[in-house]
Amino acid sequence: MSHPHEFPKLHNAAWPGVVGKGPDSEPAISLDTMLDLTAAADVDGVTFDGVDLFLFAPHVDIDSTDAQLEELAERVRSRGLVIGSVVAPVWPPTGGGSAMGDDGERDRFLGQVRKGCSIARKLRQIGIRTYGVVRIDSACSPSQWREGDSDAHSRRIADTFLRACDIAEEHGEVLAAEGEICWGGMHSWRQMVRLLELVGRPDRLGFQADMAHTLLYLMGYNAPEDSILPAHWDWSDPRELDVALKKLTGALRPWTVDFHVAQNDATVKGSGSHDKTGRHCLPNDPNGKLSIAHHAGFWLRDDTGRLTRRIRHICWDGCMFPNETMLKPQTWNDILAAMVSVRDAHGWDA
Repeated sequence: MSHPHEFPKLHNAAWPGVVGKGPDSEPAISLDTMLDLTAAADVDGVTFDGVDLFLFAPHVDIDSTDAQLEELAERVRSRGLVIGSVVAPVWPPTGGGSAMGDDGERDRFLGQVRKGCSIARKLRQIGIRTYGVVRIDSACSPSQWREGDSDAHSRRIADTFLRACDIAEEHGEVLAAEGEICWGGMHSWRQMVRLLELVGRPDRLGFQADMAHTLLYLMGYNAPEDSILPAHWDWSDPRELDVALKKLTGALRPWTVDFHVAQNDATVKGSGSHDKTGRHCLPNDPNGKLSIAHHAGFWLRDDTGRLTRRIRHICWDGCMFPNETMLKPQTWNDILAAMVSVRDAHGWDA
């Protein structure tokens, strides 16, 4: 079968080997193993072009030296891959702090952004990275955001992000705010748009859309007042889902600078009445609610159906899969097949 398009480039995320792993779960999967699994995937002769990375040990230490980054680049290059977007560990448990917290917390947040942008720039200088963003979020929960004056909290987050934009500009980088319902002030599509507008730096801060997470924006999890789909919608009318996605992407696509292909069964993880997050599924999960190639087009094409060609690479994000699943080569062939179907439907040549 012919797969003629060159863009967008196809990336795998390495962070599923770390996220959700640890002493109270399964062991982390090493970066080398994730790179090997990524490089080995093959669909009709098409392979992954690169990886997106989490700047957090044991994969990539946020305090990596130049020599360690040179060694990282060689490990990636030796497998025929490149590096795209990177995730800055801005959260309190990883050395960061809440973007709406006190001055000390915000300074720690910005310190991690600076380290992340510095690594991203160094990887560009090495020549292993020619595109991609530095991903951030508010590092606070919706429940924390609701405590007290939520409007003031959003403005404080925006001020922190504005300072982060200055750091990104110093390093020649672009930041992407992750659209996930578990981040305070970013937990609904309306709040996300408002935050981006409050920052007002589209040259340095954009939106990172993940198909699994943005599906839950439609349903109003953590923000029922901002739901687009009707309450208790039963998924019986796919046309209504398309209408809802058109409204959502119409508001957020102009800000979108990074895009994750994913599947979701419309359920959430987490505890309590808030702070829930999206459930990633394998692309062929029978409970998946997304027609991946079709619905990716709402993000990669404008309202007239024309390709935006703004997203230079797309990435598969599949956190929280058990190690048994992730260590199977067929898992990555199935994921790559979904990625290829997106590029076949919405790709282009240089």
